[in-house]
Parts: sequence; C-alpha cells; structure tokens
Amino acid sequence: MTDTSPADDRSDFQMTMAEAPMAEPIRMRTLVLLRWFAIGGQMAAVIVAWCMGVGFVKAPVIALIATSITMNLWLFLRPAKRTSPRRAVLQLSFDLVQISALMALTGGMANPFALLVLAPVTIAAASLNGRQVMALGLATVALISIAAVFGLSLREPDGDILRMEPILQLGHWVALVIGVVFFAGYAHRVTAELSDTSNALFATQMALSREQRLQHLGGVVAAAAHEMGTPLATIKLIAGELADELQDDPDLHADAIALRESADRCARILRSMGQAGKDDLHMRAAPLRAVLEDAASPHADRGPIIEILAEGPVIRRDPAIIHALRNLIQNAVDFAESRVVIETQVTPNALTVTVRDDGPGYPPHLLSRIGDPYLSRRSEVQRGSYEGMGLGLFIAKTLLERSGARLTFANGGPGAIVSVRWPLDRIRSEDRAALSQNPSIAT
Repeated sequence: MTDTSPADDRSDFQMTMAEAPMAEPIRMRTLVLLRWFAIGGQMAAVIVAWCMGVGFVKAPVIALIATSITMNLWLFLRPAKRTSPRRAVLQLSFDLVQISALMALTGGMANPFALLVLAPVTIAAASLNGRQVMALGLATVALISIAAVFGLSLREPDGDILRMEPILQLGHWVALVIGVVFFAGYAHRVTAELSDTSNALFATQMALSREQRLQHLGGVVAAAAHEMGTPLATIKLIAGELADELQDDPDLHADAIALRESADRCARILRSMGQAGKDDLHMRAAPLRAVLEDAASPHADRGPIIEILAEGPVIRRDPAIIHALRNLIQNAVDFAESRVVIETQVTPNALTVTVRDDGPGYPPHLLSRIGDPYLSRRSEVQRGSYEGMGLGLFIAKTLLERSGARLTFANGGPGAIVSVRWPLDRIRSEDRAALSQNPSIAT
C-alpha cells in the first residue's frame, strides 16, 4: 500500500517547489526603515561637524540627504507592493550612489564614516542572488575609487585643509575594498546556507506528510472494500439465479456464469485490499525485521541484492522511521556494486541498525559533512566525487534524529556504512495489549 519509487519522491518535491510562490528578496518596508536610520545618522554627522566648525560644502550635502528623505516619503505614500529583485537592486543602487556622493563631498578617504558605504552591498548579499551581488559589489568598488580620487577635502575651523597622508588614503581604500569582498561574501554564503537548510526542511516535512497520507489511505481503501461488498454480493446472487434460469440457452448461461465468477474475483481483490488497508491503518507496531523489509521493498528489484540480517524486538511502525530507513537503503542501492547488507544489533539499552554496501564509499574530505543538505548543486550522481545534492540523506538524518536516533557515517572496506542507534526505550513498542471486555448477550 505504501510502496513508491524514489523517482516519485523526487518529482513530487520538484513539482511542489515549482508551484510554491517566490518569496520577496527583502521587504520594501525594511529598505525604507534602514534608509531612515541612515538618514538619521547622516543628519547627526552633519550637525556635529557643523557645530565643530569643520568646513565642507553644506548645500550639496543637505540636498543629497533631502533627496533620500524624498525617496522614502514617496515609497511610504505609494500603495504597498511586493518587492521584486529588480526593484530591490534599484533601491540599493540609489543608496549606494547617495552614500558615495556624500563621502566624496565630505573628505573622501579622510571621512571617518566612509565605512557606511559597505551597507548597501551587505544588504544585497543577504537578500539577492550572486550575479546581482557581484554587480553591486563592482559598483561599490568603482564609486569608492571615484570618491578617493575626486573627493573634496574637509577644512579645519581656521580654514586649513584636513589632509591624510597618501599612504593612509591608499590603506583606507584597500580596507574598504577588502570590506566589500568580505562582508558581501560572508553575508551571501550564510544566507545561502540558511536558504538551503530551509528548503531541505521543507522537503523533509513534505516527505513525512506524503508517507503519512499513504498510511491513512489504507483506511480509505478498507472502508471502500467494506462498502463494495454488499453490491458485489447482490450481483453474484442475481448472476447465479440467471444462470439457473438460462440452462436452455448455452450462450446466455455461459455469460451469467462468467458474470458470477467476475463478481467472485472482485470480492477476493477487495477483501485483499481491505485487509492491507486495515494493516496500514491499525498496525502501530511490528517486528524489527518486518519494518526493515517494508523499508527495503521498493528497492528489492533494482539490481543489487539486499540482504537483511535482522533479529530484534517489536518496534514502533512509524511512517517517519520507515521513510528515513528507505532513504538510507536507497542511497546504498544507488552506489552498490552487487550487494547491500542490513544488520541489527540489540543490547539491553540500545538498538543499532547498520546499512552497508560494496560501492566506492564516501569521499574522505566530505565524510564529516555527510547528512548536510545540498553538498553540491550539480545534478550528476556519483558518490566517488559526491556530486549529488545529499537531500535524501539529510531527510533521513532529520527524521531519524527526531525519533531519538543518532547516525554515524563511515567507510568500510569497501563501501559505505551508515549506523543508526536508538536508545531501546525510544524505539521499542509493546506488541501485546489488553483485550477489550467481551460484549454482553441479552437473554
């Protein structure tokens, strides 16, 4: 009732991801709020410098700050809309140009607030794709360079020019360029990993939900089989009566007999489906070997021999555990040369299930990361270089850890080894329950 192919799982996930609405890269409200903070800081810096008597071109500086205020007010008064990546790039580009122009008008590299020019590209790195971040990063470096070369000098209260030694200006420029690369790269990498983890967790939830739906489908099949029993019995009865009445007509008599036999066949099929449905719906515990056979059954005819060496207690028949073990077995079958062995070990306190294959094993440099989502984004599947996405192992690891298990990944000689270890009290289930009270019979 619950056997499905690995290709079905992947196609369902891809279709669901394709149908999911694209999230906003960053909300316009967030951009507006950040710009208000920047405007407040710029106004405070101008007021402090004015009070200290520092000389700079005041009118253009105030005009630039006023332009930023006008942009924010215009965005605030407009109807709320979803932010597209293009609109986010335009807004961040506006902020970059405005901050760079302010830096050029207030001393260039000698401006102590020049570090703030890194803010737009850092925000972009946390919300946009790599190509857009690269474009904004290059624009930031170009504008920093222009401000360094053509920046207007600040003046002391007595009129003397505030000068910075050329070597310090060069060092400040290099520091800002390194800051662009570091902050943008760091923010983009962290955000990408968080996004990958979020997508992988969504895939985990979808896989578990699908497995649970298939389990509940057994109850629907059982109910349908029960309801179809009565009309099939009626058809069989009428067909039998017609066969008795049509003894003199061989052709019609044969048709009536065929109809009765078909009704019998339908009844047997529905009886079998109903029993399987009841098993799926009501079986909450099963012997360890039966659970492992259930998990391995979709991969039994895929080529490599699957050998189950399992003796153990009755355990919880949880859809999440079955799906996770199925993913581990699928991964072993994908890369095995000829054999996959599933072994168990039971101690007074723990149950360990080990899945080993005779394939190439895991690459040593990625062994510590096995179980992380999206180890590589290439679509080729080859364990020797581990070019698969690693999503199946992540799903299995997440589901099994939720059940209380601990997983270890290792290389054998040859092949890969996955060990799943539960505390026995977390996985064992009682296979016997007290019988309900016998019904009373009225006399």
